[in-house]
Amino acid sequence: MNEPRWATRNGRPGELVTDVLVVGGGTGGCAAALAAARSGRNVVLTEETDWIGGQLTQQAVPPDEHPWIEQFGATRSYRAFRDGVRDYYRRTYPLTGEASRRADLNPGNGNVSRLCHEPRAALAVLSDMLAPHLNSGRLALLLDTRAVSADMEGDRVRAVTVMHTPTGHPTTIRASYVIDATELGDLLPLTGTEFVTGAESQAETGEPHAPSEAQPDNHQAFTCCFAMDYLPGEDHTIDPPAEWAFWRDYVPAMTPPWTGPLLSLIGCHPITLERRGYAFDPERESSGEASGLWRYRRILHAANFERGSLRSDVCLVNWPMNDYWLGNLVGVSAEEADRHVERAKQLSLSLLYWLQTAAPRSDGGEGWRGLRLRRDIVGTPDGLAKYPYMRESRRIRAEFTVVEQHVGTDARAALTGRPREEVSAEPFADSVGVGSYRIDLHPSSGGDNYIDVSSLPFQIPLGSLVPVRVENLIPGCKNLGVTHITNGCYRLHPVEWNIGEAAGALAAYCIDRNASPRATRASQELLSSFQSLLRSQGMELAWPRMAPR
Repeated sequence: MNEPRWATRNGRPGELVTDVLVVGGGTGGCAAALAAARSGRNVVLTEETDWIGGQLTQQAVPPDEHPWIEQFGATRSYRAFRDGVRDYYRRTYPLTGEASRRADLNPGNGNVSRLCHEPRAALAVLSDMLAPHLNSGRLALLLDTRAVSADMEGDRVRAVTVMHTPTGHPTTIRASYVIDATELGDLLPLTGTEFVTGAESQAETGEPHAPSEAQPDNHQAFTCCFAMDYLPGEDHTIDPPAEWAFWRDYVPAMTPPWTGPLLSLIGCHPITLERRGYAFDPERESSGEASGLWRYRRILHAANFERGSLRSDVCLVNWPMNDYWLGNLVGVSAEEADRHVERAKQLSLSLLYWLQTAAPRSDGGEGWRGLRLRRDIVGTPDGLAKYPYMRESRRIRAEFTVVEQHVGTDARAALTGRPREEVSAEPFADSVGVGSYRIDLHPSSGGDNYIDVSSLPFQIPLGSLVPVRVENLIPGCKNLGVTHITNGCYRLHPVEWNIGEAAGALAAYCIDRNASPRATRASQELLSSFQSLLRSQGMELAWPRMAPR
């Protein structure tokens, strides 16, 4: 059997040896491990928390997807994941007959996605998808494990040492290929792989929305998400958070300006930046008149389930009011990063406390004390997601970097001289997948307000997965060759899955062909063969003619 094995030293286990090491068990990491394992390679997958799934699970973010996701624009395995989530609810939950019969079942009927669901549902489905490879021994999964160092030999990664966080026990893993699927590109500094952080300058990229000078410390906000329901007549008010007074009075300093206090039902429209009001009234929501923020990321809709089985809808809170931008998690000490995560948690708890006690009601009162923090939904004692929702990572300096002129609607129109209605994204001959989302950048640590502009359905070029120097490290999620600007449309769930799946397939292909990713891209014969392999595994490499988003 082809499986990871222990190399011994003095009769005791020493290094774990495998074909492919995937560091980071998030959305892209799971897809990478599945692709490499189904290609016959032995795989070790490590994950920093005790849940695999990344955005889908431990970050508690229902899928952000393009409007054609039910028809095309995703890989076969991502569709299998989505089908699995729907089947999970049909098998295990008391759905109404009408809900169960719907082919497009949306458990939460949220309007951010056609598939809003609980983190644990995604965890169950992903675990089932990995199970055959785990049971065969081809895949080894190491939870609560993070990378701490790397052993390099010239331009190749020889091994990565990981540590089991609860025990402090280290394990060195030797692999032919290493996929960095961590949320922040943690392997890049450990391996000396060249990378970029923050915003590139307009002189470097030519992007219309890039700043005039590089801003490496200007990163998108991250968010500590949480789930809540509403039980009228009950009091579930939490204790005032330690930083309640700060966040209650905090007014963002942004360019262009914010509209007032962050904890408010008035904020900036992400596209126009004009003043906008957010609809939120749990009293109406409990009577079935869902709208606004409550419905936006609702992950359980009581109307989908038999009467009495749910006491309330469940809403996932990943809103403008709990985006945190007062510091970064990259380029700072571990102590400073931990401090920013703790402050982001305080912001989210302060938002909940404000909603419970101080948010303005239509009847002139303040707050809804029946809002209940659902700790069970995210599996943590504090009720906040196991890991922050990360929108931006370190990014490799790649053989090819996707810039705004390749995918932005207005940038493409200006470049080609064609009307907006007629432009399409830059076609890439080395495409390894597709994606679609607006260029959607949340407010940043550099003081930028939203940058949210139209983009075109795009491809993922193989060149964006090939570092400029290191030969056997492949990015597996948001750390590919994109910019601060184009990260805004390459960072969402189905795109990250496609990136990871392409990375896992690439590692397996290079081992089988005794070729490097760089050589695969440079050789028309190898590239065509690899793309044929991807198509045979259900990966779409091009779009039909599509309109701008």
